[in-house]
Amino acid sequence: MRKIVYLLILALIFVLTFHYKEEILNYYNEFLVKNERVPSTLVKNEYYRNYNFNYVSNTDDFTPSSKQDIMNIYYTVINSGMNEFTFYCDTEYDSCLSDAKNIANNQEIISNINNFVHPYNGFKDLETTVSDNGKVTMKINRNYTEEMRIILNYEVDRIIKENIKDNMTLKEKIKTIHDYIINNTKYDKDRSDNNIINYRSDTAYGALIEHYALCGGYTDSMMLFLEKFGVKSYRISSDNHIWNYVYLNNDWYNLDLTWDDPILEDGKDLLEDNFFLISDSELEKLDTKEHTYDKNVYSE
Repeated sequence: MRKIVYLLILALIFVLTFHYKEEILNYYNEFLVKNERVPSTLVKNEYYRNYNFNYVSNTDDFTPSSKQDIMNIYYTVINSGMNEFTFYCDTEYDSCLSDAKNIANNQEIISNINNFVHPYNGFKDLETTVSDNGKVTMKINRNYTEEMRIILNYEVDRIIKENIKDNMTLKEKIKTIHDYIINNTKYDKDRSDNNIINYRSDTAYGALIEHYALCGGYTDSMMLFLEKFGVKSYRISSDNHIWNYVYLNNDWYNLDLTWDDPILEDGKDLLEDNFFLISDSELEKLDTKEHTYDKNVYSE
């Protein structure tokens, strides 16, 4: 008789659970899960940049209530140097999960955000996991290893010590480094034309250590020195090119080392300064298709 009672009670619990499963799930999500919705603690490394831009800005609010909030979180986390971070959607932000998925799956948006951080904190690839309960987890694989950073930091300090004088203006310092990188780096034509990868030429390591670079290598290298000089900048990109955008004397200027290091048919090196700290209007007059960029993103 006792067994029969137990079975009836279990059957009743099962029936009630099945009948009220939606209410039970809502209770769980509303009260139990909500109490656990604590985002990761942001930890900033030494390459974190305290810069805000028109496109994205740093934030300390990790419960987004808009698409821009999500983009700001992505920027802040990537900018911090963390390898993994979790945040939660605001329960009243109905489209949060879909917006987070759209941003995570949009390589153009993610790449644009990446252009605003220090090269060492830039990612090689980024994976986002979105759960139905509003949990969003970012996992970031950095483009520069610790070993690469140590070697590069030593080399950057050495170049500055041997080439930069205290009495130089900021513009003179930038020009000196511009010339040094170009004179000591060759454009990696094998990789750009034939996809033959012999060097890490898309990074500053390729440019400064292996002395071969693509546009990404030239740009990252210059940005390392701009950071040392305390000059605000970011990387600006078009569909198939990237260069530096530099804030100097209260204005923004284009700086493109790749195009100032042209490839000659006889193999000789040539140093130019056609793209050295030029305004947007000067850049447009040069009429190069490779420098056509999205002004809604790089609107400074």
